[in-house]
Amino acid sequence: MSTVLITGGTGKFGSVLVEHFCLKGMQVVFTSTSAEKIAEIVGAYAFKGNSIVGIQVDFSVENSVQSVIQDLLLNDISVDYLVNNARSLASLAIEPDGSVARKNFLDEYLLDVVVPYELTVALAKLGASRLKSVVNIGSQYGMVAANPALYTDHARQSPIQYGVAKAALVHLTKELAVRLAEQKIRVNCVAYGGVEGRVDEAFKARYATLVPNQRMLCEAEIPGPIEFLLSEASSAMTGQVICADGGWTIW
Repeated sequence: MSTVLITGGTGKFGSVLVEHFCLKGMQVVFTSTSAEKIAEIVGAYAFKGNSIVGIQVDFSVENSVQSVIQDLLLNDISVDYLVNNARSLASLAIEPDGSVARKNFLDEYLLDVVVPYELTVALAKLGASRLKSVVNIGSQYGMVAANPALYTDHARQSPIQYGVAKAALVHLTKELAVRLAEQKIRVNCVAYGGVEGRVDEAFKARYATLVPNQRMLCEAEIPGPIEFLLSEASSAMTGQVICADGGWTIW
């Protein structure tokens, strides 16, 4: 049975991915900062015969990646596929004058760039590593700057540190693809557009005028590009970014 490790497995994207890969019959290992949410997710899927393991970890803490590696070793789990998805909404805070505090900029960069680097490299270095494919979760705002026309308060509703960190993640993807090629580990990224769920109808209407598909993404559209990049169907692809954004970045 193949094993996929999904960081941030109880968030908006993560919970969709955990369910999807459980239904595909894979062993799913996921991380979360919340023991309560881990128990809820495991309880929802384990009774159906799925192999699912939750690991509680706060990636903002020093040596947190090593604690995840130790949990994997203790449970005799070898990871075939990695989805770097963990993040925190706390680091998207904006100051009253619209600027970004240094701590929030660094915290966003830590989770979006440093932790994916650390975890990918740590898994690749494990003895008898089975790691084959890594997918980093990016954003259209790592490809282009946010469009002020979408927002009623641009600075606060589209924090600059988010897009800057996602842009760095794109380059990390390319660097890791080169550095891990000898181990036959592929590293790719999916840059997603906006997904429905946390916005009102007025926001969705503005969004529709700015994208060729004339709508936001729905949750059901999240897993497909990741499943493709993890699979052998994309064996010729490494260091690439798939823009699953309804066409946002093409005009």
